[in-house]
Amino acid sequence: MRLRKHGRIGLSIVCILVLTAAAEARAKTKSQGGHTLTGIDVLEAENFAPLGGKRIGLITNQTGRDRAGHSTIDLLAHAPNLKLVALFSPEHGIRGTEDERVPSSTDAQTGLPIYSLYGETTRPTDAMLAGIDALVFDIQDAGVRFFTYITTMGYTMEAAAQHHIAFYVLDRPDPLGGFFVDGPMLDRDKTNFVGYFPMPLQPGMTLGEMAQMFNAEKHLHCDLHVVAMKNWNRAEQFDQTGLPWVSPSPNLRSFVEELIYPSLEILQAGGVSVGRGTDKPFQQFGAPWIHADVFVAELGEDIPYDVYFSPVHFTPQSGLYAGQLCEGAEITSVPHRVFGLDAQGGSIALGIEIAATLSKRYPAYFDVSKMIFLIGNAKTIARLERGDPPAEIIAGWSKDLEAFRRIRAKYLLYP
Repeated sequence: MRLRKHGRIGLSIVCILVLTAAAEARAKTKSQGGHTLTGIDVLEAENFAPLGGKRIGLITNQTGRDRAGHSTIDLLAHAPNLKLVALFSPEHGIRGTEDERVPSSTDAQTGLPIYSLYGETTRPTDAMLAGIDALVFDIQDAGVRFFTYITTMGYTMEAAAQHHIAFYVLDRPDPLGGFFVDGPMLDRDKTNFVGYFPMPLQPGMTLGEMAQMFNAEKHLHCDLHVVAMKNWNRAEQFDQTGLPWVSPSPNLRSFVEELIYPSLEILQAGGVSVGRGTDKPFQQFGAPWIHADVFVAELGEDIPYDVYFSPVHFTPQSGLYAGQLCEGAEITSVPHRVFGLDAQGGSIALGIEIAATLSKRYPAYFDVSKMIFLIGNAKTIARLERGDPPAEIIAGWSKDLEAFRRIRAKYLLYP
C-alpha cells in the first residue's frame, strides 16, 4: 500500500533551495570522480606522518577500514614511525557482532589488549591510558543522536583532555547525508549514554564535525585533530560515496536498513518489535496484539509520506517478543533521495507519525511515555500522549532546530 500525500503539494521554498544546493554539490563530487576518501585513507596517503613518534591507542571496530578493505588495526600495527599499543572497542565489540555487554580481551592477531568501553566501564580508566600519547578514533556512525558511538567518542575525548593526550578523529561520512537536521532536541537534563549532547535526533553532521562541536561547546579543552575526508559533500548519502557498506551494528546490515533505522528504532521502547531477531531488522515492525491488515490500512489513512507498506507476519528469534508470532507492517519502499525534504519532515517525522497511529489504535498496549529514553524530549512525548496531530508536533521543533543549525554551522567541514 502506498501511503497518501493527503493533498500536501510541493516543497517549501527552503527545501527547494536545499535541493538546489544538494544537486550542485553532487555535481561537483561527480566531476571529482565520486570516490570518497575517509580519514584513514587520507592518513595512509600521508604515510601516517601526523602520528609519527607516538604511542597510539586505537578506538575502532569492524567499520574501521580503508577504501580497499584493510582494517585500521592492521594499518596502524604495521605503520612506520609509530607504535600501536592498545585497542578500545565500543558497543557491539571490536568485531561488531555482540548485542550485550562486552568484556575486555586480547586481540588474537596483534596480541594487543582490547579494552571494552561497553562492559564494566564506558569510559577509559587511568590504567587503560597509561603510556599512550594519542588516541585515534575510527568508527562509522549511523547518523542519529542515540547511536552510542557518538557518546563513546565524547567520553574518550574527555579522558584524553584529562590526561593531556592528543585525540585524532579519522572522519567518515554521515550515512544519512549531511544536509538535513531533523527531530526534537535532547532536553539538557536527559544527557546519558544515548544522548551525549543537546542536539536533534538527526544532527546532519559527521563525527569529526561533532567532535569539534563537543570540544568547543562543552569546553573539553581536548587537543583535537580531525583528519578530514576528501571528495565527500553534504548532499551524499552513503550509497553515493563508492565506499563499501560495513554493518556498524548487528542489526544494520544494509543501507536500506540504515535509512529506516531512525524512523523505527524510537518505537521499540513503546512496545513493538522493530524486526530484531528476524532477517529484516528495521524493515518491519509489529507485535502480537496488532492485526496486520487493519493496521496497514490505518497507516494509509494517517501518514502523509510516499512510503510503501505491506502487511507482514513474523516471529523474532531474539529481542522483544522472541518466539511469539507478531503481525505488523513491512516497509517495502522509501524514496530516499528526497526522504527528509518534505516540508513536514523526514525520517524522524515518519517515526512520530507511526507512533501516533500505534498510540491511537492500541492505547492499552503501546506506551508512548517509554519512548522518552531515545526521543529525549519531554514536550514531544507529552504531545504524543495528548494525541496532538503529528504535523503540529513536528512543526513545533522548528525554533529549536533553527537555533541548533546556527551552532552547527560553526563546525561544518564539508560543502
